[in-house]
Amino acid sequence: MTELVGLADIEAARKLLTGVTRTTPLEPSRPLSAALGGPVWLKCENLQRAGSYKVRGAYVRLARLTPDERARGVVAASAGNHAQGVALAAGLLGIPSTVFMPVGAPLPKVVATKGYGARIELVGNTVDESLVAAREFAERTGAVFIHPFDHHDVIAGQGTVALEILEQCPEAATIVAGVGGGGLISGIAVVAKALRPDVRVVGVQARGAAAYPPSLVAGGPVRLPHYATIADGIAVGRPGDLTFAHVSKLVDDIVTVSEEDISRALLMLLERGKQVVEPAGAVGVAALLAGATTVDSPVVAVLSGGNIDPLLLLRVIEHGLAAAGRFLRFTVRCVDRPGQLASLLSQIAEHRANVVDVVHLRQNPLLRLGEVEVALSVETRGADHSERLVTALRASGYTVEISAPPA
Repeated sequence: MTELVGLADIEAARKLLTGVTRTTPLEPSRPLSAALGGPVWLKCENLQRAGSYKVRGAYVRLARLTPDERARGVVAASAGNHAQGVALAAGLLGIPSTVFMPVGAPLPKVVATKGYGARIELVGNTVDESLVAAREFAERTGAVFIHPFDHHDVIAGQGTVALEILEQCPEAATIVAGVGGGGLISGIAVVAKALRPDVRVVGVQARGAAAYPPSLVAGGPVRLPHYATIADGIAVGRPGDLTFAHVSKLVDDIVTVSEEDISRALLMLLERGKQVVEPAGAVGVAALLAGATTVDSPVVAVLSGGNIDPLLLLRVIEHGLAAAGRFLRFTVRCVDRPGQLASLLSQIAEHRANVVDVVHLRQNPLLRLGEVEVALSVETRGADHSERLVTALRASGYTVEISAPPA
């Protein structure tokens, strides 16, 4: 039987982290509270040092290394947040660090990890491939491999998030957090079930990288044949053996959310909550907005990280607006004659939609002689407003084709 982390382990981890990590704020969310009909709080680990909760587990793991292990250095693999956590912890403890990251890792995370003093190796297309390279490096050089989630010390460090939650919101009835490998949700569940067994603990995975549902059905960790999601921080193809043992015993539910759900959550957090959160950090909120699980109030959703690539943020905002019906892409086929574009734009203005961009397209072979296709992107006030606009244009004789939301 796998020995689980205990409450005493997490309390000891908290002592190690004194003066290293910050107690992150617990902020109320009015839009979520209104939607759920009860208090909803946001645990802002996006405001933690290095931009996520990961430094908690990384520091505890590294602080407990022997002098000989510290001298050999450490190696880790991560898409970004664990990388930054390890690099920061290693720098604070004076330990040499090497981090393997996927080739497509977000540039800001790569730059930040370098900034904390780690040596970076870009290897593989996924975190799993980077993990293989990191383990090989550890065997070849003697560096200590720091697993991103499947270690007692790492789980103990992550569990300190829940100690803070239950102190800040002792009446909490549900805690919701994102799940990749399962280190955070494991630590949260240990604390919740030890101190408040009635608290419901819910883990959330991106539907395109959800390894836990099939693993729980199979009774053991199952590797996904392929996976992809904008939530790179929780894109893990296989649960850890240790984390699976915790999740299967202590976590009440694991649910999934779509990319559209995540985009809507990011947009709501940015627009209404003034919180900059990465996709992996928003999946808990996404589950609440989508009604993916039954929750009792008060609810605490963990915003696990805020390290988002600004370019991705731009795409996600556009995607979130489209998913919410507030950003509409469409093409209009009309007669190619002077004044036609002005007439079209005037009609759009009459319906109080804001044109973001417009492009004339004459290369479509399906166009008849004398026709032109106009591609437009417009901002609207919501799905109903978008539908009214399209209906009015079609009633005026325009051929309107709606484009898919941006990926």
